[in-house]
Amino acid sequence: MTLHGEYAPSSQQWVRDQVAAYEASDGKEANTLRDTGYPIVVITSVGHGSGKLRKNPVMRVERDGKYVAIASKGGAPDDPTWADNFRHHPEVDLQDGPVKKSYTVRELEDGPERDEWWQYSVQTWGTYADYQEKTDRLIPVFLLEPQD
Repeated sequence: MTLHGEYAPSSQQWVRDQVAAYEASDGKEANTLRDTGYPIVVITSVGHGSGKLRKNPVMRVERDGKYVAIASKGGAPDDPTWADNFRHHPEVDLQDGPVKKSYTVRELEDGPERDEWWQYSVQTWGTYADYQEKTDRLIPVFLLEPQD
């Protein structure tokens, strides 16, 4: 893992609790999205405004060692804060269970590559399609590629 610095926990208690339990147990606990049973990973990014480390549980969408982070925010009209973190600091650390690695982040532009990863993400967690229907914005898709 390559990111270092001061950790600034989320302002949302459930996020703080889930991240703490996930990390303390090497992903054996708190490893699913609340009330769904769907697996998550924890992504650490550098805060765009603060420069502090931020940690977020994100749906686990993986293929061939690459991960996708869907900035859906439940279909809200704006992106989650971590999307700007990814755009301004395109290096993250990701923990998938006990495995921790560094990744380079790239936002996928509207086109065939984005469409392919979006469809794969919807197959993994169908609620993403519902979220897209709830908002006028094109939900951002971020591809995380391993650095090693």
